[in-house]
Amino acid sequence: MGLPMSDPTAWATAMNNLGMAPMGMTGQPLLPDFDPALGMMTGIPPINPMMPGLGIVPPPIPPDMPAVKEIIHCKSCTLFPPNPHLPPPATRERPPGCKTVFVGGLPENGTEQIIMEVFEQCGEVIAIRKSKKNFCHIRFAEEFMVDKALYLSGYRIRLGSSTDKKDMGRLHVDFAQARDDLYEWECKQRMLAREERHRRRLAEERFRPPSPPPVVHYSDHECSVVAEKLKDDTKFSEAIQTLLTWIERGEVNRRTANNFYSMIQSANSHIRRLVNEKAAHEKEMEEAKEKFKLALSGILVQFEQIVAVYHSASKQKAWDHFTKAQRKNISVWCKQAEEIRNIHNDELMGIRREEEMEMSDEEIEDPSEMKETEESALVSQVEALKEENDSLRWQLDAYRNEVELLKQEQGKATRDEDTTKEQQMKLLQQALQGMQKHLLKVQEEYKKREAELEKVKEDKLKIETLLENLKEQEGSTSRVCACSQEKECPVEKTLSNSPVKSEREVLLVGIISTFLHVHPFGASIEYICSYLQRLDSKICTAEVEVLMTRLQNTFRQELSGVGASLEKRWKFCGFDGLKMT
Repeated sequence: MGLPMSDPTAWATAMNNLGMAPMGMTGQPLLPDFDPALGMMTGIPPINPMMPGLGIVPPPIPPDMPAVKEIIHCKSCTLFPPNPHLPPPATRERPPGCKTVFVGGLPENGTEQIIMEVFEQCGEVIAIRKSKKNFCHIRFAEEFMVDKALYLSGYRIRLGSSTDKKDMGRLHVDFAQARDDLYEWECKQRMLAREERHRRRLAEERFRPPSPPPVVHYSDHECSVVAEKLKDDTKFSEAIQTLLTWIERGEVNRRTANNFYSMIQSANSHIRRLVNEKAAHEKEMEEAKEKFKLALSGILVQFEQIVAVYHSASKQKAWDHFTKAQRKNISVWCKQAEEIRNIHNDELMGIRREEEMEMSDEEIEDPSEMKETEESALVSQVEALKEENDSLRWQLDAYRNEVELLKQEQGKATRDEDTTKEQQMKLLQQALQGMQKHLLKVQEEYKKREAELEKVKEDKLKIETLLENLKEQEGSTSRVCACSQEKECPVEKTLSNSPVKSEREVLLVGIISTFLHVHPFGASIEYICSYLQRLDSKICTAEVEVLMTRLQNTFRQELSGVGASLEKRWKFCGFDGLKMT
């Protein structure tokens, strides 16, 4: 591309003043006999305007050296440089991939041909979008051409030799943000990213290990081959992988079950070999550790001897005979030797601590194995624990009955016998507390079981409610005893007036009261008699019903149910009867 200029000599003079060799846009020298040493500005090396990003734009000039711009003569206009003492014109931040510039300050009579004439010196112009308000946008073919166009910012332009204001203007060139530039830049970035991904993929494929060979399908012949390979230690890994693939594919059926069993048996025979190999490797590792520990101990001994030599040389007896430089070297050597000795000593101590930790881990492993065996045996002991829980419940009922009997006897006994009864009550309470603790332990064991032990938990909750009721009854009986002691009335008189006629009936009343107190919704006479007959088989239903009928303030009979499910239930109302009496 040629450079359209009205006066080539003026263009050469401007470039000569800048210290550049006068060259056209094609790279040919305008003045073949040009001497760079003859330029007006000395110290500026010659510059090739065809260098990328430079062209007519000179390289960065030191701040202490002012940049000089000369007059540029074009065919239809003339460009006058700005004042060199003014600051450079401000520009916006350069957009990515910018190929478009904004040109402001154009003359009112400026045309696209004049704009093309001025800016085609900077490079190939693709498009010019001119506005009616003295500015335009110019899009170049390459990005470095924008740098050349920015060099013209600040120049005053005059059309021909006219002095009319409409033929004059001051150029302001700045970066412009265009969607086409951004789109091309993004396309270029995506292309570079694709190339980078392609290079990475090729590198990964180059370093990727080869794919394993496909596993053959099952057949009788292949089965015999794999069975032989399983017996060979060198081919065992390949054969076991084939066997695993066959089993996962579902090749096992009734016809091939025996063949697969024989192959699995062959695989199992290698366990002993693997265990022996592991033991041999562990033995070699232990021997290597021992050798390393012994060697390290020997090194530490030698270090100690060397440090001892340094310390003995540092004593006053020998220290005075060394020169200053020798003393400095000895001190440095001693410090280095002590640091290296401490590092090796810490390493040896770390090895010993690891051995101690391994010993402690081995000691801990034994009880953990015992715990695992116990947990596996607990599942089989579920039924035994259920039976034990039932027996504990019956024992608790027996203790509760004994407590009720003692309460009745305490009301009849004299003051001399109170101390013995209290001791018996304490013993029974201690027994009840022991039973309660035992039941809590059983509950903790049940929590470790699965859902089968939920019933035992419910029984334990019932037992806890029974114990709370017993405590409430103990408080009520203590109040009754206090009242009986204040009245100072003979016990025989109260017995003669009460509906209870014998000590046996008193015991029955106490047992039945306790039983119905545990069943707040009542119980049938058959259920009550079945419970009493466990204690004494001679008790009959008629006797119990007559006794409960006489004690109307203690027991109350109610009807529950509708129609065919109508049922008579007895309830305990002793607390309400006590308030009424």
